[in-house]
Amino acid sequence: MKRDHGSTRVDVVALRSGEHETRSEMLVIEEPLELRLDGAPLSITMRTPGDDIELAAGFLVTEGIVADFGAVSSIAHCDETRNIVEVRTEPGAAGVFVPEARHFFASSSCGICGKATLEALRTRAHALHADATRVDASVLAELPARLRAAQPLFRETGALHAAALFDANGALLCVREDVGRHNAVDKVVGWAALERRLPLSETILLASGRLGFEIAQKALVAGIPVLAAISGPSSLAVELARENGMTLVAFLRGDALNVYSAAERIRFA
Repeated sequence: MKRDHGSTRVDVVALRSGEHETRSEMLVIEEPLELRLDGAPLSITMRTPGDDIELAAGFLVTEGIVADFGAVSSIAHCDETRNIVEVRTEPGAAGVFVPEARHFFASSSCGICGKATLEALRTRAHALHADATRVDASVLAELPARLRAAQPLFRETGALHAAALFDANGALLCVREDVGRHNAVDKVVGWAALERRLPLSETILLASGRLGFEIAQKALVAGIPVLAAISGPSSLAVELARENGMTLVAFLRGDALNVYSAAERIRFA
């Protein structure tokens, strides 16, 4: 296999119109990433290599492990395979909450597998009821096309999720791809943490897949007032958004969309 950044080339036997042939295709890479916090194992997640430092930073923020990102002194790869990332924090920092022993193994398709209880997932975050962000529905309608245009790995492989952060006027701030939808969100939040942009007020997060609880929770922790997706939401994601005043938009396709919570932020023509 010939490997590139995030993808690898393989030979396959393809059947088309009754004829088969050997051809070369690109596959998205999926590999484990181990996160260590101050020398202790913290998490193993299956991810697409690339933006690992942002992934680690975002995971710390969205899981409520680091409430004050200023407490993080360094984040770096610590092995030759680049499949281990070590996070170091300032000794005795008040903004670091070492989780109790619980299994933080996450598959690429599920961001919350292995956690002890549902209530443990409700990371403390500030509610967004008072956030005054307003977004035109016409701006939301343009975002899926802007996301697709910024997905080079998806064009190569057809097998990736993506998350994109926009400002309230629809300008693209950051986009990240990953085999796991929750990883793509963590990479975006990690980018914001490293750029000292948290909380992400007056922004829109667009997810390429469905909106489950874990995605809504991560957006809430990051302070994102408007969360949107091309696919549909889960009942628990809608419940969380309504409880905390976060606008949740789904089935964003063309000029059609559904608003499930905090519709007052959306300006309709």
